[in-house]
Amino acid sequence: MSTSQTIPARSSASAASPGAFDAEYDIVVVGGGGGGLPAALFARWLGNSVVVLEKAAELGGTARKAAFWYWVPNNKKMREIGRPDEKVDFLRYVARLSRPQNYDPENPRFGLSEWEYAMCEAIYESASPAAELLSERGALPYRHCAEVPDYWAELPEDKAPRGRVLLPEAACDSMSDGGQVAIRTLSAAAQRDGVDIRTSHRVQRVVRNRAGEVVGVEAATSEGTLIKMRARKAAIFATGGFTHNPELRRNFLHAPVYGGCAALTNEGDFVYIASAVGAQLRNMNYAWMCPVSLEKAIARTPDLSGMFSVAGDSMIWVDKRGYRVVNEKLAYNELAQIFFQWDAANAEYPYLVLIAIWDQRSQEHSASSEYGRLIVPAGTDDSHVIRGETWEQLEGAIATRLQRYSVVTGGLELSGDFLKNLKASVSRFNQFAKAGRDDDFRRGERQVEQLFNGAVKEEPGRTNLTMYPLSDHGPYYAALVSGGTLDTKGGPKTTVNGQVLDDLDIPIPGLYGVGNCVASPSGRAYWAGGATLGPILAFAYRAAHAADAEPVKQIDAIPELVAADSQSIQV
Repeated sequence: MSTSQTIPARSSASAASPGAFDAEYDIVVVGGGGGGLPAALFARWLGNSVVVLEKAAELGGTARKAAFWYWVPNNKKMREIGRPDEKVDFLRYVARLSRPQNYDPENPRFGLSEWEYAMCEAIYESASPAAELLSERGALPYRHCAEVPDYWAELPEDKAPRGRVLLPEAACDSMSDGGQVAIRTLSAAAQRDGVDIRTSHRVQRVVRNRAGEVVGVEAATSEGTLIKMRARKAAIFATGGFTHNPELRRNFLHAPVYGGCAALTNEGDFVYIASAVGAQLRNMNYAWMCPVSLEKAIARTPDLSGMFSVAGDSMIWVDKRGYRVVNEKLAYNELAQIFFQWDAANAEYPYLVLIAIWDQRSQEHSASSEYGRLIVPAGTDDSHVIRGETWEQLEGAIATRLQRYSVVTGGLELSGDFLKNLKASVSRFNQFAKAGRDDDFRRGERQVEQLFNGAVKEEPGRTNLTMYPLSDHGPYYAALVSGGTLDTKGGPKTTVNGQVLDDLDIPIPGLYGVGNCVASPSGRAYWAGGATLGPILAFAYRAAHAADAEPVKQIDAIPELVAADSQSIQV
């Protein structure tokens, strides 16, 4: 396994001349993360020779950084404890969230398009078989999180609101190392079972024969050498989204995000590669979203994690005017939407950057370096934290910090009445906290808000664990927050078996995609914790089986090179 730290640059060079392949496999898997490793294992267990080509110097991708919850409807453990999860109920729930404007409980597809409905059916049918096979073969043993709720557990459409989440068995109690555990066990199984793994190999383009079938890929190594890998049956891409490609973000996402916490190698490679051979794109305007530290997102900090849990009870978020504008404990994908609200009258995103405010109590009792939290323990990286002994000092420090980032925030600065409004906001919040009820934003009333509350100091007689009055005296703390992506969720449209489709909805022979590099049927929705990885496992399972059934493709020599563009090789 290669260990070089150099990642080759994306190439748009002219296609290479026809020639011999450097190696041959039945199936070439591109990407060694939470989609690629399972796809490789499923394909290998079906008897295929398989290679994994990973762009980075180590396996794991974004999945390595994740908690690695995976959402598996009607899973084996649910069935064993007698917790029903009927397909029709599952489909109503996902339809209600994915396309709320089209949702119709009386419609045969509940308002989903034919493609969306079929893709969601595939998740229901294949996520559990995929999870069980990975567990049985020792690649991903799991434990069942029987009481973890879906993110919209209160909706009447959710007939199975608890029990769909699985977690790597060896993950710690905080679950923060789930991704590291999953990648370790998956990669160990791959090596054990004969999957060839090559890191620091950036796939630049696919290789096609005269009939237009994908028969291999061309990759650049860390030393700049181009190698050609034949895929006798198929190539399966699982290369992640385009979180770290500013051009693609700017032109496709509906929101002005500064970046996110996907692996830095997630630059949308498959968007270019698949588009060059005629793939149609879908769902490019949406992402799996979360709040992030503004400063770490702009710095592209490699270990940046999404803020799955907003820590602290004596904590609020305010805007540049000092007003509280959101329920700070919303599920992360929903909380992120506040940053992108457009003010048409003033032609601005008024909440693009919010300011988290907390006191010494929350600093002492809610500090954690896990899940991207802003309140971090002493001795860890707290460069994003702003301090002040008084509200006046804190205001001055916030203003100074904002000035540092004015060139990327449109000149954002505090309003002249920020301090007065902040004090009023704190006073109002403190009244709510004492009463245990947030009359402005209903903080703490939903199950998911309790789930992600984080550690707080226990107090007798409290009726709302998410709220506690901020102190009358300092020190006080603050941090700048914006919306980011866990990763994007758009890309080439695929069949339910992962086959990439062209503009006429015809599969491109030999080309497959799995995970965040292809289009998700979820629309804007984030159904539950693990609603990224559970479906990814399902589609990895289906893609591997479909690729296994592909016929071996012929390499037909032709007298001269014919390439539609610089991304496609014809041999």
